[in-house]
Amino acid sequence: MNNLIFPKKYDLIVVGAGHAGCEAALAASRMGAETLLLTINLNTIAQMSCNPAIGGPGKGHLAREIGALGGEMANIIDQAGIQFRMLNKKKGPAVWAPRAQADKLQYHLLMKKVLEEQTFLEIKQFLVSGLVVTKKQVKGVITNTKLVFLGETVIIAGGTFFNGLIHIGGTALSGGRLGEFASIALPEYIKKIGLEINRLKTGTPTRVHQRSIDYSAFIAQPGDKNPCPFSYDTKKIDIKQVDCYLGYTNQKTHKLIRDNLHRSPLFTGKIKGVGVRYCPSIEDKVVRFAEHNRHQIFFEPEGRDTKEIYLNGLSTSLPQDVQLKMFKTIPGLINAEVMKFGYGIEYDFINPLQLYATLETKKIKNLYFAGQINGTTGYEEAACQGIIAGINAVLKIRGQKPFVLERTQAYIGVLIDDLVTKGTQEPYRLFTSRVEHRLILRQDNADLRLSQFAYKFGLISKQKIAKIKNKQQAIIVGIDKLNKLKHANNAFSKILKQPGVTYKKLLKLDSRLTVVSQDVEEQIEIELKYAGYIQREKTLIERLKKLEDKKIPAEFAFHQIKGLKQESKEKLIQIKPRSIGQAMRISGVSSSDLSLVLLHIDKPKKSKK
Repeated sequence: MNNLIFPKKYDLIVVGAGHAGCEAALAASRMGAETLLLTINLNTIAQMSCNPAIGGPGKGHLAREIGALGGEMANIIDQAGIQFRMLNKKKGPAVWAPRAQADKLQYHLLMKKVLEEQTFLEIKQFLVSGLVVTKKQVKGVITNTKLVFLGETVIIAGGTFFNGLIHIGGTALSGGRLGEFASIALPEYIKKIGLEINRLKTGTPTRVHQRSIDYSAFIAQPGDKNPCPFSYDTKKIDIKQVDCYLGYTNQKTHKLIRDNLHRSPLFTGKIKGVGVRYCPSIEDKVVRFAEHNRHQIFFEPEGRDTKEIYLNGLSTSLPQDVQLKMFKTIPGLINAEVMKFGYGIEYDFINPLQLYATLETKKIKNLYFAGQINGTTGYEEAACQGIIAGINAVLKIRGQKPFVLERTQAYIGVLIDDLVTKGTQEPYRLFTSRVEHRLILRQDNADLRLSQFAYKFGLISKQKIAKIKNKQQAIIVGIDKLNKLKHANNAFSKILKQPGVTYKKLLKLDSRLTVVSQDVEEQIEIELKYAGYIQREKTLIERLKKLEDKKIPAEFAFHQIKGLKQESKEKLIQIKPRSIGQAMRISGVSSSDLSLVLLHIDKPKKSKK
């Protein structure tokens, strides 16, 4: 059967409508590019495959940065959220992290509606089985029905669907999620065109019916009284919030698990992929942390109008009968009514060292990868890659300079730089601890840091950028006034640094101070209370900027440098760092190696006679 070519040609084709695919398609179409979004199932667009939540340490920063760049995740969670909390509030502002429980179905429906209403964007249900590649450049995609869609650029955002294999005890089922097709042909095609594919593993816990839980055995976890929105456009979260609950496993639970490790595919060798270090399965936790008498379980509703409860902390691939027995060991879950068993899933991912910081592949021009397929875990990590890939795909078509966020500019910059510079051997999760300049890159100032890029690319309106500039000016004016005005011979800025003193308290002391909005107030307080630390960070960033500004030519001949260690030479050739700063972060590349590289970059070219 001959391939049929679809009559319309697109600027960008996005394969996969998970969190990465949605943000990629929206960014590109909002920039005016004719975009096609292909998904295996229209009814699972932006599906929350695992936990029903957005945000948390590191992840909350990403979600707010996505919103600041004109993405949709922050807007959707503000509408679909059923509980909002700011985590780590007792610590410094660098690690404050917004998190929201989501109504999973509503999140999907809201995102689907936004996609369907977006101009320059078409959505179609197809399973992609191959690519059209000519002379090392992608030209389109081929579906399993032999239909060809042609496009200038292609973004693959396949999530866990590449050769997805689901494990429940000794049973293994092909699937990207339980009950859904895996993508088999496309990863095989990608191997054929020379890209390296490896294997990872993740998992999900059991879901139980709410009526079968005795909540009196657990600790209520209510939302914040004055919840903080994710989107800078949301004025206020005004909803009736739903409680979550905290419980624990015990020694009986752990004994049952240890007695059945011989039936866990994780320990029998059936699962070959590397699992998530920071979100391990319960059987993995029991083995790795044998000294712990208990492990946390968070009871999280999957929505406002469903009785399905997600047992965060009990991810497992143990057999179904063991999962049932496990609940009998936990007071409050003795009569648990299982709605969906937990399972592990293995899947293929692309070695991210094969990507530029734009997320374009080094081997095939105009082909991009974004999301969990690049070795990350989490909706937020996926979505931020999607928006970066979408922006860069359009810039590539237009022949414009690529968009790369540095580590000093955003959490997104740290995540992508880690992937393309260091690679990953396990599902990558972003934490605040990975971010060197976290006091500068706070979740509260993402709009001030990134919105100018969104405006430049046409992702936010003129009115919105004007509002942000007004906010920025109000902060400058407010700080300046506090520095100049005095009370009892002390500048107000000095008084504000004292513990327990807030801007609101200062207003009562002097009528010359101006009432400002809550978000401006927060910025003024943080900037002044942490002024010394912030200035130190800014000085360090300026020094590091010189290394990032020292560019390495795209086709630089590392192989010709005499004296360069073989390991360093191989890694530099593979990764092709864009700057001396990035080269410094490659493991195994020493300062002496970098000195040789610098010497050759600065070496004057011989003039031709």
